[in-house]
Amino acid sequence: MSETSDTPSAREPRAGATPPNDSAEHRAGFVTFVGRPNVGKSTLMNALVGEKVAITSSKPQTTRRAIRGIVHRASGQLIVVDTPGVHRPRTLLGERLNALVQDTLGDVDVIGFCVPAGEPIGPGDKYINEQLDAHGARVRKVAIVTKTDRVGPERVAEQLIAVSALRDWDLVIPLSALTGDQVDVLADELIRLMPVSPPLYEAESTTDESDEDRVAELIREAALEGVSDELPHSLAVTIDEMVEREGDGLLQIFANVWVERDSQKGIIIGHRGSRLGDVGRRARGEIEQLLGRRVFLKLHVKVAKEWQRDPKQLGRLGF
Repeated sequence: MSETSDTPSAREPRAGATPPNDSAEHRAGFVTFVGRPNVGKSTLMNALVGEKVAITSSKPQTTRRAIRGIVHRASGQLIVVDTPGVHRPRTLLGERLNALVQDTLGDVDVIGFCVPAGEPIGPGDKYINEQLDAHGARVRKVAIVTKTDRVGPERVAEQLIAVSALRDWDLVIPLSALTGDQVDVLADELIRLMPVSPPLYEAESTTDESDEDRVAELIREAALEGVSDELPHSLAVTIDEMVEREGDGLLQIFANVWVERDSQKGIIIGHRGSRLGDVGRRARGEIEQLLGRRVFLKLHVKVAKEWQRDPKQLGRLGF
C-alpha cells in the first residue's frame, strides 16, 4: 500500500507464475471494479475468486489497498484488483486512496463500473464514469449492476436502462454477489474480453496477499463491527509478530489496533475490555479458518493522533 516507486503495478504477476505456453485460446488479464464506497466491489471479488480474499463491511472505505484475487477457468484467468471506493477526500489518506485507484485504472485490461440496483445514479457515479474517459479504447469498460437480490426485477430493469445511458459499454450485466446469481456469467464474459495470454499465476493461487496482510485485515474487519460512522476511518491494524510457540505449535500473533484519539481507544476496548475481547474472538475464528491452525491472538489498542493527516504516521502504518 506504500506509494513509493518500488510498489508493484496492478499488472505485475507474482514471482513463480506459470511460464508462457503455446496455447492460442487461453486468455488472461486484469480487471478492477470501481464505484462509490460500499457498492459491493469486495464482495464481488470474493464471489468470483470463491473464497474470502478481501474483507467486507457495511462501513465505507473498508478497502484500503489494491488487493488481487485470482479467478481460474478452463478458458482463462482473471486477476481481479480490488481498490478503495472513489470519494471526495477529506484527509491525506483519502487523497492517497484515490490516487491508488487512478494508478490501478491505467494498468488493467478491463474496468468494471459498479452501481447498486437499488440506488439512483447520482453525482458521484457520474463523476466516476467521466473519469473512465481518460483510459481510452485500450481498456474495455463494463457496467455491473450489483445487489440485485435486494430489489425486484422492475427496479433492476430501470437501473440497467439508466446505466446503459451513461456510455457505450462493452458489457452490461446485473448480478448478486451475495447469492451468486450471474457471477459465473460475469467471469466468463470478462475472460472473453481479456487478451490471449498464458496463465499469469499458478493454478492453486487465489491471491498474492501475504498471510500477515490478510491477518491484519481480518482483525480490522472484526474491529469495524458495530462502531460509529467516523471511527472506521480512524482504525488501522499492524502486526508486530507472528511466531510459532515452542512445544504445542500454537501460532502466536501480536497485533496493534490503532486509533486517532484517546476517546476512540476507550470505545474499542469497551467496559473492562469486553468489546476488545469480542473483536479478538471474532478475528481469531476467521484467522484460524484462513490459516488452518490454532491461533493465540493478543491485541493492543494504541493512539496515533490524527494519523490520517500525517505523512510520517501514514508511512509507519503502511500507507
